[in-house]
Amino acid sequence: MKSRYLPLLLVVGIAALPFVTDIALGRSWVRLLDFALLYAMLALGLNIVVGYAGLLDLGYVAFYAVGAYSYAMLASPHIGIHLPLYVLLPTGALLAAAFGALLGAPTLGLRGDYLAIVTMGFGEIIRIFLRNLSITNGPAGIDLIDPIAIGGFSFSASHTLFGFTLPGIYNYYFLFVGLTTLILLMSKRLEGSRIGRAWAAIREDEIAAKAMGLNTKNLKLLAFAMGATFGGISGVLFAGFQGFVSPESFTMNESVMILCMVVLGGMGHLRGVLLGALLLAILPEAFRPLAQLQQSAFDQVYLDPANLRMLLFAVALIAVMILRPEGLWPSPVRKRELHDKEGDDRPLPPSGQPTGSDSVPGHTGVSAADAGGVA
Repeated sequence: MKSRYLPLLLVVGIAALPFVTDIALGRSWVRLLDFALLYAMLALGLNIVVGYAGLLDLGYVAFYAVGAYSYAMLASPHIGIHLPLYVLLPTGALLAAAFGALLGAPTLGLRGDYLAIVTMGFGEIIRIFLRNLSITNGPAGIDLIDPIAIGGFSFSASHTLFGFTLPGIYNYYFLFVGLTTLILLMSKRLEGSRIGRAWAAIREDEIAAKAMGLNTKNLKLLAFAMGATFGGISGVLFAGFQGFVSPESFTMNESVMILCMVVLGGMGHLRGVLLGALLLAILPEAFRPLAQLQQSAFDQVYLDPANLRMLLFAVALIAVMILRPEGLWPSPVRKRELHDKEGDDRPLPPSGQPTGSDSVPGHTGVSAADAGGVA
């Protein structure tokens, strides 16, 4: 009975969340929920590369930037073009996918630390180009970007529905929830497909996957391109939502933060990745009142509130990684693999001490199958 009504309760809870948040915490927290959903889309995209294919990518924010700048340049007075969303969204996704393939092509023979360094360099190259090219307006960025609109419906304007006035941030919330759900469903289908199983084989043992006849080069290129596509979509939405983009929005710290969301939640597990993205997007803001308590407790500020807030955030991350190295909500397979490895590292008992089934009285430790084999 409970499982029958659980989806309905979940839908009602998600629909009511912005209203409850606005009443309880203020409208700024509803805007924070919008950004949390954008990060959830980014984390789901990076999960394809890191969680499914096992490729460590530290330059993922570059695809986010490509999507954002494609929207900003084609929907603003910057170059005098104002294209609609149904053109801009696939354009940003395709451009990001192309850059993903461009990154993946020269890195097919790299893994681990070497791949991380190359992808990190790629992310920085994109940011430096955006900062120095005149067409992107350099470090000043691009402003006066058109808000997201479908037909005559502008998501930034207030609208009245069934007697309720929905501000722009509410409209963006429901749009982002819908697109996050779509990306989640696509990721779920990919995970269970032949491609998803091939990615899992590459993640576990690339040499064995090659020996089984898998085209690992094309599969890794596809992982980079698919992950970049979701990053490009998120970038398009970010530019339309924020109304302004600059290179400072796409630093190395953003890539690390998105990777932390995937690892903290549980690599390869969609629910865990969503949980990690929402937590890490909201947690720094949740620590803001704690940082301000030092003023009332000590009558002066010893640590800058912003620095103290991030310090508490880092301590929370370290604690979780020590106590739950597999993530807050890992997949059953990942959890079992990690704990099996820990079990393999346990020291052997002293010589002569019975182990396993030998410690059970009357059990010789040899199964019937073993005995038949010996005979």
